[in-house]
Amino acid sequence: MSEVRYREVEVKGALNEVRGMPFEWSLNPFLGCAHACHYCFSRAYHARYREKNVGSDFDSNVEVRVNIADILRKELRRPREGSLAIGTATDPYQPIEGKFQLTRRCLEALVDFPMRTSIVTKGPLVVRDIDVLKKLDEKTDLTVYFSVPCVDEEIVRKTDPGTAPPRQRLRALRMLRDAGIDAAVLCMPVLPGISDSEESLDAAARAASEAGATAFRHRPLKIDVEIQQYYYDFLATEFPAMVPRYAALYGGTAHPAKEYERRLEERVRRVRARYEFRERPARVPRASERETVQLQLAI
Repeated sequence: MSEVRYREVEVKGALNEVRGMPFEWSLNPFLGCAHACHYCFSRAYHARYREKNVGSDFDSNVEVRVNIADILRKELRRPREGSLAIGTATDPYQPIEGKFQLTRRCLEALVDFPMRTSIVTKGPLVVRDIDVLKKLDEKTDLTVYFSVPCVDEEIVRKTDPGTAPPRQRLRALRMLRDAGIDAAVLCMPVLPGISDSEESLDAAARAASEAGATAFRHRPLKIDVEIQQYYYDFLATEFPAMVPRYAALYGGTAHPAKEYERRLEERVRRVRARYEFRERPARVPRASERETVQLQLAI
């Protein structure tokens, strides 16, 4: 991997309104990601909306949004309907977070102005913020999702070269669960021919269950047009035998054939049924913490 360069920038806005997703708002303390996962869907957005290349511009040039927590706090003073997802286009707990603590400061703002929150990460650094996460969890629905597409470390070293090993992610998940925080596993993306066997999925589900994950969800790899050449070049280098299979399975489109998705769904259903995942029930509706905060501000 090449050396990562970090550039400090100031932003005018923190929250991004989202449509067509299971959340209404997103928040990304960084732009780009040093984890350098070759399959990352955010590479495509980097090209589509930022006119950057999907390779080194994404994983070797990371923008650090140094004022994002202050902007977020200002924006949260106006009530927001819906839920917030942190880490939709970058990992909020990639290594540079250890220095800048932007994600932590954003969580502190959310403690003061709560809204339903989910976090997606591959970074064990999240355990540093257990104290703040517990405070937020007391006020609103919170789930931390650990991305663990595969637990075979030889494969992970090729596909996710800048990330912590899966065992470290799952150890962090266990620490969150021991602290009473809802934490689940996203087994995604599932890579055809690489991590989609029943054996691979079973190993991931078993490890997730043993760590105390409250859910185990999956999704097959999506190859957006912007990253097709980049991803196929990666395949040709690390998994050359897979190139013809992908060409047939995807046919130049972003999604695999429907029959493949159906068989994968059945495989995951069988695997998931072998292990215990206790999803936390929805909270009983109660007076909004935000109403209390707004009243305090008015007073």
